[in-house]
Amino acid sequence: MIRLFLIGMLCGVIITTAVTYGFAIPANNTYWRMEIWNRGGAAWTADRAGHIGWKWMVEPIPDTATKKPVVAPPSAVKVHTEQL
Repeated sequence: MIRLFLIGMLCGVIITTAVTYGFAIPANNTYWRMEIWNRGGAAWTADRAGHIGWKWMVEPIPDTATKKPVVAPPSAVKVHTEQL
């Protein structure tokens, strides 16, 4: 029973480490901050005391261009309606 508990704790620690490494570290890295800045997602801020901060502004601009909406051509079949 204790072995099962310890295995569960170890798995929890490993998952927490993976999430921290995957999300928290890149968000605090200047390289990734500049990538987000270049895509229009955030801005550097500075207060009067000279403290530099980070503020999220909008959703990031994707790398790929947006696709134009597809317009279907009109049907080639002629439809006649009759009045009853």
